[in-house]
Amino acid sequence: MASETSARRAAVYEQVVAGFGTVRVVPVDPAADAALIHSWVTQERARFWGMLDASPERVLEIYDYLDGLTTHHAYLVHRDDRPVALFQTYAPEADPVGECYDVRPGDFGVHLLVGPAAAGEGERGFTAALLSALLAYAFSDPAHTRIVAEPDARNEKVIGRMLRTGFTLGPEIDLPDKRARLLFLTRDDR
Repeated sequence: MASETSARRAAVYEQVVAGFGTVRVVPVDPAADAALIHSWVTQERARFWGMLDASPERVLEIYDYLDGLTTHHAYLVHRDDRPVALFQTYAPEADPVGECYDVRPGDFGVHLLVGPAAAGEGERGFTAALLSALLAYAFSDPAHTRIVAEPDARNEKVIGRMLRTGFTLGPEIDLPDKRARLLFLTRDDR
């Protein structure tokens, strides 16, 4: 089972968040985690992820491809040993987004998909606590001076969450698979 396997995997980052639990960022193992990722990305709530119709084989193919890149990385995020989110990072200059804005040295791209709630109901403050830990991870590398996000421009919920976290709005851009809204967060804006 992916949760048991990934829970034992070495974390690239770990943080105890008061009142929330231990957040661990663990590299995706495509073969071990594809079924779990597939179960998340094919739910209607993940429609902006763009994989609603993806087969399990396609999800494995995508994460195998990402696993072979040095500029893009995928992680399962655990809260107290239970996978709760998919977090992806990338070098904007090596991604289609880098063709749509002036990439600065130190820019670091992120994608986040929060998994479904365990009991079927959301927990107040969950995403804020999780995002805070993930941004701490992103900024733990001193070379990362600005976080870049580019959610689907129609995803008002995520854009609102990012703005409440301190991100500033950038322009809307056209990517191969979506119209996106750029968002930026510098170290000083945290």
